[in-house]
Amino acid sequence: MNRIKKLSVRYHGRLVGTLALYQNRLVAFEYCKEWLADGFSISPFSLPLTQRVFIPKVDPFEGLFGVFADSLPDGWGRLLVDRLLLKNHINPFEISSLDRLAIVGSSGMGALTYEPVHHFDLSNQAVDLDEIAAECATMLRTDYSDNLDDLFRLGGSSGGARPKILTKIDEIDWIIKFPSSEDIKSIGVQEYQYSLCARECGIAMEETKLFSSNAGPGYFGTRRFDRKFDVHGKEKRIHMLSVSGMLETSHRIPNLDYNILMKLTLELTKDFSEVEKMYRLMCFNIFAHNRDDHSKNFTFLYDEKKQGWFLSPAYDLTDSVSIGGEHATCVNGNGKNPGLRDILEVARKIGIKEQKAKDIAEEIKEIIAAYHLRD
Repeated sequence: MNRIKKLSVRYHGRLVGTLALYQNRLVAFEYCKEWLADGFSISPFSLPLTQRVFIPKVDPFEGLFGVFADSLPDGWGRLLVDRLLLKNHINPFEISSLDRLAIVGSSGMGALTYEPVHHFDLSNQAVDLDEIAAECATMLRTDYSDNLDDLFRLGGSSGGARPKILTKIDEIDWIIKFPSSEDIKSIGVQEYQYSLCARECGIAMEETKLFSSNAGPGYFGTRRFDRKFDVHGKEKRIHMLSVSGMLETSHRIPNLDYNILMKLTLELTKDFSEVEKMYRLMCFNIFAHNRDDHSKNFTFLYDEKKQGWFLSPAYDLTDSVSIGGEHATCVNGNGKNPGLRDILEVARKIGIKEQKAKDIAEEIKEIIAAYHLRD
């Protein structure tokens, strides 16, 4: 594999700028002149739309800016990439972040793509969901899989710890998840029930589905929110940026508070209805015991027509814990056992009226209780 020293960053085929290796460990970025004339900031706090060379820090993204780190696979996807590199006699510890972006090419989440692309020779064998699940389980237990090429092709650009594939069904892009070694067998059913409950709680969700299985209760799937069809029926990629990438902070460190998320939402979107969406999601996470609410599980999307940001549909909602069993994102400083008092204080600080905040919280609590999500 030829080591990459420079990459072009593109958005819908248009050149955004250039990434270049600096001091053998940092990846510098510069917007091109054409993009500066009528483009938008791809990361508003780290990469404002100005003519200069931007140099990132080494941490937390191994010398990348967060917006580009968002393009890289994480967890399961990185495991697949590393296994594929080893299969091709390449030491995964010896390649740079630029090399990894070249492997992603145009297959990553969001709208940014990278050139030149490094291609692996892959098989294109069709496999069913039960076979994929079995191969995922094998991958998690061992260093070997008969269908590594297929797993990489389907899930090599995905994030998150759980095995998953990115696939098309009737020309629609879906993410389908499979149990990890630590999951209960019915995790797919659980996440599907959570999605139904969240939708009833007034939380925006993409379409979800429980895909049937002959080997278990089923696999959870959700349509991708970074792929949409325009008025002409043509698929379009949506630029996305996680809170982790936006704030240049690792999602592995529980250093966020919902007070920060509320302020960030208001500052970024300039729309108080988006703040109320974040508030509903906070309430849901608290009452439904979704404590893995780290900074990569909150994402903003860019609307090119409106030239503004908005909160993405919610995702990765399950009964879960984070470090020490607490919320990864604190609720007014309380990660262990946040209650209504903490919830209302977060609402007060951002300017949501107390009675409205209380009504929303109590409504969500009642809906969750009726679903018996934790039975």
